[in-house]
Formats: sequence, C-alpha cells, structure tokens
Amino acid sequence: MAVTSTTTVLGATLPDMTLADAHGKQHRIADLANGKPLLLAFVCNHCPYVRHVEAAFGAFAIEAIGRGVAVVAVVPNDLASFPQDGPEGMREQQERAGWDFPYLLDEDHALTIAVGAVCTPDLFLYDSAGVLVHRGAFDSSTPGNNVELTGGDLRAAVDAVLNGDPIPDGLAPSIGCGIKWAEGLEPI
Repeated sequence: MAVTSTTTVLGATLPDMTLADAHGKQHRIADLANGKPLLLAFVCNHCPYVRHVEAAFGAFAIEAIGRGVAVVAVVPNDLASFPQDGPEGMREQQERAGWDFPYLLDEDHALTIAVGAVCTPDLFLYDSAGVLVHRGAFDSSTPGNNVELTGGDLRAAVDAVLNGDPIPDGLAPSIGCGIKWAEGLEPI
C-alpha cells in the first residue's frame, strides 16, 4: 500500500547519528555531509517505488555530488521481516542502480524516526548548515502512472539550495511503500 509523506517541519536540524554500511563500516552522517548540502534518501531494495527511480536517482546523485551536494541513502526497514533489504540486497542494489555514494542501514530505526521518514523513497534535503529545507519526491512519476521520470522536483530543490534561493512551491510529496518497522517501534 502506498504511503504519502506527511508534513515535516522544515528547519529541523540533521540528527547526529552513526550508521553502518553494507560492509559493516561505521559512518557519521554529519561527517559525510562535511559542511555541504546533504540529500538523505530513505530507500530499500525490494520497494517497487524505489526500483522505479533507482537508476535515474543514481545518475542524478552523480550530478549532484559533482555540484557539491553530499548524497547518502539509508535502508529504514526491519531486516527480520525483509531480509532482502539487508547488506547483500544493498550491495546488489548499489551495483544494479549505479549508486556510488554511502548506503547505510538504520537497524534500530533511530535516524528514520528522528527525521520523520515514513516511506521509501522519502527524500530529505538539508542545507550546508544541516538545516532541513525540503522533503519530497524525486518527481511525480510512480510505477504505472505513465508520468515521465525526470527528477525535476528534486532537481528544482537542489538547484534552489545551491543558488541560495527559496525552495519552489508545489513540489511533489514523497510517495512509496510504507516503512517496515520492527515490532513495537512504529512511531505514533
């Protein structure tokens, strides 16, 4: 069942957390941002909404990184229920989608809950000071809706951040598979 993101209070500060990648290496999110704008993408291997955008998102990420934006992807799902989203699936997805940016695992859902992510993909854009300035979709294309996949909404938000402009109005909210919470951890 598709879930649409709810309003997240813009102006929230990037949480200071450390997560492991698919190889077990620990990464501090703030260190990955390193004073740059940060695109934090909540994704997973099995979600059809993520699979719909993953290759285009990978190409977009390469471009954004070249323009000075840090990109980090995070798996928010419970691995007991969805083991295909774990380290092996993460490595497969990185290879398949051409993702050459940190891809981390939020096993205890701490980061996911702290930022208010509710679906995959759910995209959060922080400015260079670590302040949330945008949350939304790659664009309005979803599996089967026959809308061209362009990344236009995310591109408009990133362009605005890099140019020091306000984020444009009317960008699509995130929509995708609901996050698969560990029993007892789903936020209210």
